[in-house]
Amino acid sequence: MDHRAPEAERLPALAAPGGELDRLVLAGLRAVGAGAVWAVGDAGGTLGGGSHGTLGQGPYARLVPGPDTLYDLASLTKVVALWPAAGVLWQSGRLPLDEPLGHWWPPAAGRPVAAVTVRQLLAHTAGMLPYTRFEQLYGREPAAIRAGVLAAPLHRAPGVAVEYTDRAAVLLCYLVEDLGGAPLDVLAERWTWRPLGMTDTRYGPLGAAETARTAPTEWHEPTGAHLCGVVHDPSARLLGGVSGNAGVFSTARDLARFLAAVLAPPPELPWGGRWITESLREQTGGLAPARGLSWLFSAGTDPAEGTFVHYGFTGTGCWVSRRQGRWALLLTNKVHHDRNTQPLTDLRNTFRRAVFG
Repeated sequence: MDHRAPEAERLPALAAPGGELDRLVLAGLRAVGAGAVWAVGDAGGTLGGGSHGTLGQGPYARLVPGPDTLYDLASLTKVVALWPAAGVLWQSGRLPLDEPLGHWWPPAAGRPVAAVTVRQLLAHTAGMLPYTRFEQLYGREPAAIRAGVLAAPLHRAPGVAVEYTDRAAVLLCYLVEDLGGAPLDVLAERWTWRPLGMTDTRYGPLGAAETARTAPTEWHEPTGAHLCGVVHDPSARLLGGVSGNAGVFSTARDLARFLAAVLAPPPELPWGGRWITESLREQTGGLAPARGLSWLFSAGTDPAEGTFVHYGFTGTGCWVSRRQGRWALLLTNKVHHDRNTQPLTDLRNTFRRAVFG
């Protein structure tokens, strides 16, 4: 006998082929102009999903998206690579959240970032400059970029405002790599992707076989082609494609595994349990908008009770609610067509309301 509550029973019905979610995604994509893959599920896995449209213009107009289509996740990189790696280090006692960086991390000593804490980096209250076009600021060499990020003055005092910035993720990536003793792509594979069976998830540049099933992003004038299998974010490209703020490619199938694990982490997962509980609650001390440590923004007034969401600039998005025990994802390559985000914002909001209420 199935003893699930009526609310829990509602989600599979919503996600059924041709059901409400499928219809609203199809209707919303007419305004968005891009194809999409969507899925919803719970701690047990995927309860339903679908795809519509094509992967783009020109030669991509013949390709249709599906659960094995690779998308440039853009800022979802923070969620699937950087946040779990930070959690492993925190749970092993190597990453203090509230001690100023200058007190214990030598590269930060005497720098403007010395007063910043890891908790502030994760919650976007570090006061760091939001601008991340590193080539104009520091040149093209990774060593010069690292030196420039460490030496840059703060935009405002730490802890006084919530201001989203990719620069915080880049700095945290340097810190995680130093403590973890390996590049972030290696740590993410070791601590997250391999344990969860996320075999499609990786940093680029991608090989030919993977690129053939990858959604393209914007036209790249220097190469005379759309970026495909190469990270869209220009600063991440300067860093060889591996950065804390962008660079990961993944599929709906793999992201479903990840989001289910956030709701019910396997016991062998090195960042499960305490790190998830610590992260998925309000961390900004009453500052708005409220955020947790998961890089997942709260869409409700109380992150402990709300739905957490993160969006990627390329057109990706995911949601998770521990209270409701459900997750959702909607992957597009909207930026391939144009940078008019309002149609996608409207579709995201409609989709979220349908899944989470």
